Amino acid sequence: MKSRLSLAVGAKRAWRLGFVLLLALLLGAAPLEAREYEAEQQRIEQFFPGAKASAPAGEYQVRTIAKGDEVLGYAFQSINVVDIPAYSGKPINIQVLLDPKGVIVDAYVLEHHEPILLVGIPVEKLHAFTAKYKGISVDQRVVVGHSSDEKAVTIDAVTGATVTVMVVNEIVMRAAHDVAVSLGLVEDKAGAAQKPATIREDVFQPASWSELTGNGAIRRLHLTRGDIDQAFKGTEAEGIDEAQPDAVDETFIDLYAAEVNPPTIGRNLLGESQYQSLMDGLKPGEHAVAVMASGDYSFKGSGYVRGGIFDRVQLRQFGNVISFRDMDFQRLDDVYADGIPDFSEMAIFVVREHSAFDPGSPWTLELLVRRQTGPISGVFTSFELPYQMPEAYLERPQPSAEELAAVEEASRPMWVNIWYQKSFQIGVIVAALALLTVILFLQDTFARRPHFMHWLRRGYLVFTVVFIGWYALGQLSVVNALTFVHALFQDFRWELFLTDPVIFILWTFTAASILLWGRGVFCGWLCPFGALQELINEAARKLKIPQYELPFAVHERLWAIKYIVLLVLFGISLESMMLAEKAAEVEPFKTAITLHFDRQWWFVAYAVALLMINIFTRKVYCRYICPLGAALAIPTKFRLFDWLKRRKECGNPCQLCAKECEIQAIHPDGHINANECHYCLDCQMTYHNENKCPPLILKNKRSKRGKKAPAGPTLIPVVQVMDPQSDAPERASSQPIV
Repeated sequence: MKSRLSLAVGAKRAWRLGFVLLLALLLGAAPLEAREYEAEQQRIEQFFPGAKASAPAGEYQVRTIAKGDEVLGYAFQSINVVDIPAYSGKPINIQVLLDPKGVIVDAYVLEHHEPILLVGIPVEKLHAFTAKYKGISVDQRVVVGHSSDEKAVTIDAVTGATVTVMVVNEIVMRAAHDVAVSLGLVEDKAGAAQKPATIREDVFQPASWSELTGNGAIRRLHLTRGDIDQAFKGTEAEGIDEAQPDAVDETFIDLYAAEVNPPTIGRNLLGESQYQSLMDGLKPGEHAVAVMASGDYSFKGSGYVRGGIFDRVQLRQFGNVISFRDMDFQRLDDVYADGIPDFSEMAIFVVREHSAFDPGSPWTLELLVRRQTGPISGVFTSFELPYQMPEAYLERPQPSAEELAAVEEASRPMWVNIWYQKSFQIGVIVAALALLTVILFLQDTFARRPHFMHWLRRGYLVFTVVFIGWYALGQLSVVNALTFVHALFQDFRWELFLTDPVIFILWTFTAASILLWGRGVFCGWLCPFGALQELINEAARKLKIPQYELPFAVHERLWAIKYIVLLVLFGISLESMMLAEKAAEVEPFKTAITLHFDRQWWFVAYAVALLMINIFTRKVYCRYICPLGAALAIPTKFRLFDWLKRRKECGNPCQLCAKECEIQAIHPDGHINANECHYCLDCQMTYHNENKCPPLILKNKRSKRGKKAPAGPTLIPVVQVMDPQSDAPERASSQPIV
């Protein structure tokens, strides 16, 4: 018995695995790529022929591309820099190549999981999109589509994949900027976004050395001989000129630095006369930095020659390196602040106007230390003394409204920017959903005016197809439902669903409508493909094309197909979400709505075949195949209200609404199956029509005659049955009424 049971379990597992593998072969599924990509090296060789790339290094795993000793550029994968989920819920990995000036040389997608690109839009269009980043500096603003910012670089979106390429733009530009800043290729956004501050010349207070060092006006860098030895460990200079064990804690250099333009710093440190003389010699936009030190090491260096560059100190701000020449150097013979220590050497270095120095932003004084490893060779290491001017000595310009708006936009999350860019679509769809809500809440009022209601519904269906579907690409899919379910059990992040505002709004409304009315509101009013089918079938009926319906017993058994399709897709998604996204091509939505029939012929043939069948039988796909409809029908069981009105005569004996329901959602016994109803409200128009509803006709006749109802069935000789799409009578029949 146990062996039979284990055999059965094994057979089930084998069948499941075989089914998945077979489906993968049929759909051409490819296995997930590893982090080592063949295209990665190919792109480097294409743009930097003959160069070699180093091993990944640093926080962002950047590879340095060089030919000999000349650095040509840098390569990195975006997945090591930013973690931004794309439409699929998984990040897109892009290799970006930068040149030494912080300009993008190449951006190439190495791996993605986007459904629209896996089966739909050719991936070549995505590669063509990323190729447009060539020549763009990492500190430029790039906008997908149109922008009111004249300085922004605009790139056209990929039709049908707007959200995906917006995410790609965010990934490329944010990752490239972060890497370029870390490498010192460009200045940081924070420093670049603001105008340079100015020194407040009207602020002066007497201050001692301890007060100036205490408030940060003067900064210190203290290095021992042990610190220097530690810095050279692991280099060729390790072990050269190392300190003896008893000398490890001896001072190598005790360095102080301060910008002396502010009167409180300069006048207290240099004295009135020396300060005034220094300021008189500076041009507008120039700044003086005092450097003072004691210890064994000279920051000026003994190898300095006239006309050369000081090779032991330099200043860095926003990634820009400012070197000092002899013309930038002034002797500093004396300092006057109370409590100042003794220094072995002092100097003033002038930062010239062309350096675009901002005294209000942080800067760093770098001290370079060199150890000789050969007759002409040596190894350098650097130590940083960070400096930030006290805010009391600065005056910052107030940003303009345009600058504030730019800063606000840059600091907003990506999904918020997408909502701003799609504000027109959002506004129109919200207004349309508000109108639909009014129709649903006042459905009895509208149903009493069938002629107006029919034209209102036709107009809404046209809007759903043209605007929601073809323009705003707001076609919901079972892939969205599968993604949401998986996100609940994995890494749920709201920004994953907020990146497409149209889809998010429609899903939110659909969820609310299911609780109130059931799945029919979406399937009957908001599904673009469903609306397209309904409009085509209505046109066919107007053209008197014969219509065919299956017997109800067969029809209700075919309902199960869509639930089976949903279960299969869900099972596949447990094995591989990528494979499930490909299998979801059972939905023709992507072909007919998102891509406007612009794809391979077999996908187009499938969608067209469903629409052709729909000419003769209304919404066959929606009734029997649609996995999304099945997914929405499941929570319909929990709807709070039953808004569709019925009479006790409905189903027995009256069958009028059941016969007129064009998707056969009304059972022969008269009750409406909410899981299958598309909420077209045709039955409600019949319910309120005094010239069409047999029980209502009989009630009115009794009221007029003032007679009691007969005990047995009464035959109404003629009851005009109305075409549900018009107000004109189509045929006559007799209906027995109890």
